[in-house]
Order: sequence, then C-alpha cells, then structure tokens
Amino acid sequence: MLIRVSVLFVLCASAWSDKVRKSGVAGCGTHEKILEFGYPAERYDAITSDGYILEVNRIPHGKNQGPQRDRPIVFMMHGLTGCSNSFVELGPKYALGFNFADAGYDVWIGNARGVGNSRRHISLNPDNRIDKYDFFEFTYEDIGLKDLPAMIDFALNHTGQSKIHYIGHSQGGTAFLVLNSMKPEYNDKFIAAHLLAGIGYMNYFPNSSLKRAAYFTNTIYTLARTSGIVEIYGPDWDESRSSAAMSKADNGQTARESLEDIIEELVSDADLIAGSSVKQFAHYGQNINDRKFRRWYYSPLTNLIVYGRSVPPEYDLSKVTVNTIMHYTIGDDLLDERDVISMANAMPNARVRRVAKDDFSHVDFVASSYVKYLVTEYILDDLRRR
Repeated sequence: MLIRVSVLFVLCASAWSDKVRKSGVAGCGTHEKILEFGYPAERYDAITSDGYILEVNRIPHGKNQGPQRDRPIVFMMHGLTGCSNSFVELGPKYALGFNFADAGYDVWIGNARGVGNSRRHISLNPDNRIDKYDFFEFTYEDIGLKDLPAMIDFALNHTGQSKIHYIGHSQGGTAFLVLNSMKPEYNDKFIAAHLLAGIGYMNYFPNSSLKRAAYFTNTIYTLARTSGIVEIYGPDWDESRSSAAMSKADNGQTARESLEDIIEELVSDADLIAGSSVKQFAHYGQNINDRKFRRWYYSPLTNLIVYGRSVPPEYDLSKVTVNTIMHYTIGDDLLDERDVISMANAMPNARVRRVAKDDFSHVDFVASSYVKYLVTEYILDDLRRR
C-alpha cells in the first residue's frame, strides 16, 4: 500500500488545534471577536519583503481603560495552522490577549502568511491553479525571517517605541528562534521573550508514531505537491478537488479516507483551523526525522548551491541573546523536556520553566482556562520586573 499521504499533515504536529471556529478563507475573525467582547480593536496590513500581506491585530488597552501613550508592547505569535484568534478565543477572563491588555499592555497579535486573514499577496493569487504553487512555497523559516520582521517593525514604527516583549506559542517560538539566530540584529528589539512550548530541537521528539511517519516526509511532500495539494485548510479543503487529488495519489480511497481520519482526530475538539502550507509541515517532518533543528533540505546538489554545503545548516541558538523563558510541560507529546533544556543551554540568556500541571498539553497554552493561573500570571509578574 502506498505510504499514507495523510501522515504529512501531522508530521510536526505542533499544529494548533483548539477552541476556535473553522473559517477558511473568511479569516480568523479576530478583530470582530475583540469587539464582541467589548475591547477596543484595531487591525493593520503589514507587507513582507516578498509581497505577502499580513493582518496584524491590536488591542491598544483594556476594556475599562482609556488610550494612553507609551504602553509597553507585547507581541504575540500563534502556532502552526493557528492565527491571532488563538490569543482571544478564551474570552476576557482567560485569553492572554485580553489579560495583558487589562494589565496595562499594548497588545499586538500577528498572523503568519497563508492563514485566513493573511491569505493575500501583492501579485500572487492563492486560488489560481498556477500561482498557488509559488504562494504556498514557504516554511516556518519564511515566517521567522520575513513575517515577524514586517509585523514587529510595523508595530514599533506605528507606536514610536524601540522594543517589545514577545510571547510565541509552538511555531511562534520556532519563528522567534529562526529570526534571532539568522538576523541577530533583531535581538536588540526585544526586552524579553516567553516561548510557550516553542518547537526547535527534536533530538528526543516524544511522539513515536509521528517519528516513524516522519521517515517518509520528503516522499509524501513530493507526492502531495504533484497531486496539486499545497495548502491545508484552504477554502476548498472540504470540496471535491482535494478529495480527487488524494484519490489519484492512491489509486482509490485509502489515502483520502486515511487523511480524513487523521484530520478528524487532530481537530475533533476544534472550532477553527486557520490554514497553512503543506511545506510548513514537511519542514518539521524533516527536522523530526533528522533530529536536527535546521533549514529546509532540498537535495545534496541543491543544498550545495543554496547553502554552500551538501546538508542544510542548523540554526545557531547561541546567537539568540534575548532574555528568554521557555515554558514547557511534561504532558506535551510534541516537545521533550530534554530538548527544551538543551535549547536553553545553547542560548546565553535563557532558562526553562516547567508548568506545574503534569497533564497540561501542547495546545493548552492557548486552549485551556488553566493557562491564566499556570502561565499568564507568571509572565505578567516577570514582565513587571523588567
């Protein structure tokens, strides 16, 4: 039987999967959600160096507060297949976005390229059968090197401030590590960072079934792309085109049915998945299989042309000099405690913090009401001291 194409869509499985409603191209509804809860809401478009148009959401102050200049900025970044909604969906009592706004911070929330409200480009049409291959030709590295700088610089320029606090969940942590290791000048723009289950090192990746599946990452990625599948949870994800492509790939229904089973398991408790590129998942899959936190693997020859070496270089975390706290939980089946400690040891100003609840999961950082008492209050106390 052909390798199950569905495995690709959970290879990194740092996928965000909870507590918001599926909306596809309509966007994440973050702006409307903020207003619905009675908070001031602003939204802006930030354009990346390669032409992606990203929505940036802002909660400039708390519900019962007035405008105030020079509030410290907290920038929040979501995980894979999530969007800015991750930080508001739990509502005013528990959501990080609202908690920080009420605590006196100017809250900015980013959206990565390809998600519902950032599924735009100055020249590429993601719904065009030709353009879509170029539009979705990105991994988490592009989010770190291009999306974060565009949005962070926009927030700083708009407010006239020079530094921010950063909170990143899952892939939001990955992007932060990529940015500051490859563009170390950005370290100076952060006061402090809190990474919530930030994915990076994968020497001890804990999920054995996904680890086995990751062995076939490159084959599955090539097959998916050949079948015309470059996007996950786009506007036609539930329509016939995706199903037909999957069926062609397997001479029948096995691959398609297998995909549906995996997706149903992944999002069984979810209300929203915001979308992403297949290549994002494949990059994580390569890292899991190679047990390396490194750049995209092409082929030995192409690697030599692109990187000047036959294998991709690893991200050098010694260049990440921001004061960073890496929050983790032993209930996370996508990130091992030993990898978190190793990452912190490689960074000159980082330390780890284990969440005091053994069954706290990877997505609970943005999906559980326990986050307020186990994580949010700690971060607020830490930021007040800086």
